[in-house]
Amino acid sequence: MKTNQFRDPNRLTFREDGTFTIVQLTDLHWKQGDAIDRRTEQLIGLVLEEEQPDFVFFTGDTIESGTIADPRQAYLDAVAPVDRRGIPWAAVFGNHDAEGSVTKAELMEAQLSCGMCRSQAGPEELSGIGNYTLPVYGRDGALSAVLYALDSGEYAKPLLHGYDWIRRDQIDWYVRQSEAYAGMSDGRPLPGLAFFHIPLPEYVEVWAHETCFGEKDEGVASPKVNSGMFAAMLEQGNIDGVFVGHDHVNDYWGELHGIRLCYGRATGYNTYGRDGWPRGARIIRLTEGNRGFQTWLRLADGTRVDAQPEHKPEVSREK
Repeated sequence: MKTNQFRDPNRLTFREDGTFTIVQLTDLHWKQGDAIDRRTEQLIGLVLEEEQPDFVFFTGDTIESGTIADPRQAYLDAVAPVDRRGIPWAAVFGNHDAEGSVTKAELMEAQLSCGMCRSQAGPEELSGIGNYTLPVYGRDGALSAVLYALDSGEYAKPLLHGYDWIRRDQIDWYVRQSEAYAGMSDGRPLPGLAFFHIPLPEYVEVWAHETCFGEKDEGVASPKVNSGMFAAMLEQGNIDGVFVGHDHVNDYWGELHGIRLCYGRATGYNTYGRDGWPRGARIIRLTEGNRGFQTWLRLADGTRVDAQPEHKPEVSREK
């Protein structure tokens, strides 16, 4: 194979065949490293061996910190199956990661102690911790795509009951980042993917009004307030896909106004699921120079699921 003189182990780069493969792991809910967590570890190992990814993204609730004595160590244990294999990875926080005796800042410090971690704390002035971008470079060393990480928060109290939302300052930051990357690409939107934990309200809309693929076995636990993140992505024209977790027995994806809204496949065994619902992971493959992506699931028994069940719109759109 021809050596890629531009491939730098410290930055993300497309392979010689022009692909870049991401494994999305979500909702591990790692606790004490008990036998149930070891099943999660085995699943992660299987997925990594089967897929040989270029990158891994943990999309929140990596640990369930309110129930464990040493959340920092639990986080290190949860990400260890990826880190020790030498695979670059990053994470965003979910609503259960920093409960009880640990803060997001402490968990971010734990992440950054890992050799393969590419997470960033992000600007201190922004809401949340872990708002950052990760550029992906082409085989010629030029910018080719961008991964956007956002902290979708935890709970909306004291404003109202329910889950938090991506705040206006974060949205403004995303717009600024998008415009800066476009400026590096002759003014053209640089293809991007967005990763956070709590689904946007548009996940309800896409299931109701568009053809989707996959299963919806629980309600969409999105914020009760629509803060405008989807509208900003639509206006910027650079986000091809959004990837979330949070709802453990939803794994569908659908396209809304040109943006594919995707759930991951819940990975962890130490949390709720349902009978007959194998844990697993979502796989995302980018191709250099092309907009869009391929995606499929890899399940705990090794099965690769390329074609998820089709779901027709429940409600006709008004003209």
